[in-house]
Amino acid sequence: MTSRQRLHLFDTTLRDGAQMTGVDFSLEDKRQVASLLDKLGVAYVEGGYPGANPQDTEFFREKRTRKARFAAFGMTRRSGRSAANDPGLAALLDSAADAVVLVAKASEYQVRVALETTLEDNLAAITESVGSIVAKGREAIIDCEHFFDGYKENPAYALACAKAAYEAGARWVVLCDTNGGTLPEEVRRIVAETAKAVPGDRLGIHAHDDCGCAVANSLAAVDAGARQIQGTLNGLGERCGNANLVTLIGALKLKPTFAERFDIGIDAEALGELTHVSRALDEILNRAPNRHAPFVGASAFATKAGIHASAVLKDPRTYEHVTPESVGNRRRVLVSDQAGRSNVLAELERVGIRLDKGDPRLSRLLAEIKEKEAEGYAFEGADASFFLLAKRVLGEAREFFTVERFSVSVERRHNAMGELVTFSEAIVRVNVADEMVISAAEGNGPFNALDLALRKDLGVYQSYIEDLELLDYKVRIFQGGSDAVTRVLIEFGDKHGDRWTTVGVSGNLVDASFQALVDAITYKLMKEHGLG
Repeated sequence: MTSRQRLHLFDTTLRDGAQMTGVDFSLEDKRQVASLLDKLGVAYVEGGYPGANPQDTEFFREKRTRKARFAAFGMTRRSGRSAANDPGLAALLDSAADAVVLVAKASEYQVRVALETTLEDNLAAITESVGSIVAKGREAIIDCEHFFDGYKENPAYALACAKAAYEAGARWVVLCDTNGGTLPEEVRRIVAETAKAVPGDRLGIHAHDDCGCAVANSLAAVDAGARQIQGTLNGLGERCGNANLVTLIGALKLKPTFAERFDIGIDAEALGELTHVSRALDEILNRAPNRHAPFVGASAFATKAGIHASAVLKDPRTYEHVTPESVGNRRRVLVSDQAGRSNVLAELERVGIRLDKGDPRLSRLLAEIKEKEAEGYAFEGADASFFLLAKRVLGEAREFFTVERFSVSVERRHNAMGELVTFSEAIVRVNVADEMVISAAEGNGPFNALDLALRKDLGVYQSYIEDLELLDYKVRIFQGGSDAVTRVLIEFGDKHGDRWTTVGVSGNLVDASFQALVDAITYKLMKEHGLG
């Protein structure tokens, strides 16, 4: 076999990804993301635009990667200035970047309308700016902005821009589908034509996703000869986003068409961290992960329909194009209103309950699940509540305590400082081992007050719940309108590092929250007493 060619991954999450609406990176966020990318194994990490704002200038005071090349972004020299006297280029050269990325217009229309300069001056700016970077011993990269639209308008000028950068010494000439409107066959044809003027091992692709084709366009460019791919984690970027580097890594590593031809610098161990990296970015940005993202989404390897679930259990290849473990994900056979016996058996086994497929209790459990989900319960993301439901139907549950009643009051009043504040107080009456316990607590809102009151004194079981920590609290409206049914999901953790999620449903938000809270504590006690 011939040796594989090197394909360089260039990440621009911290620069182009930061253009996405609602995305704001702090300095510490940028450090964390750069570290994630460096460990993953990408070839380049573009960190931002030093000189454009104080945060990016500070970020580039030192190199933020160990293995990846650290890239700074800027522009070619301004019209009317020399490269030596351009403050923007000076800021780039003063930074700790290994590589300098310069954006340059590669469209006759954009040069005339956006830059308001001549075609000749734009070419001179490319040549002089790249030359100044190379002369300082830095790697120069040119982003040919609007290249594909420019090529379709005036192929000769677009090619002249790319060739000027290459001849001036640019390591990479990156062809940008800036408006995201080019289709894969167009990309393939134009990159192949460009490779006749600039060698393919000096060409890159930077695709936006306005037609939903950014990943496909990037792969088409590689097929046509490009050897650098630019993208962002989870497809962050302005408007509809950039090419999703996570999806690209999965395809390039696991699809033989590319895996047998190219080395992307990411080994199998790093590939196994792909799901973690994707979700870690969302965690940093406080965003909900896309459950349906290819390769790494929570539903990427989830099966809901009974006949499909049955096939997956026999041989996962029936409905999976790659193994979920290869990218750090897992297979899920969902328990839902479409569930069949195969789904339920698989999910029972996953939560540690083994049941024979001929057990008559299985039919009762399946009926109970469907009835609950018709009421608004969702067990797909609430393993602990599903576990408890199954144990109750199977007659294997244990009742550690019974809540006789609870009440919550919310009062808005002036405090001692004269400030208008809101107080919540809860009172819970619980029967624990034939002993009546009444607890009261004030909290930051009704649910927090209930949580504190219930966990304040559980009698003989109190020591088992001391390490409980509330990790997440989500509210969803199951049915809209003034009589809406509310679904609450609560995630708890403990000192052992275990995490579990429970669900509650009611027309009353407080009641739904309390249901999920009782389930969460009961699940913890079941585990502590070896019943799960």
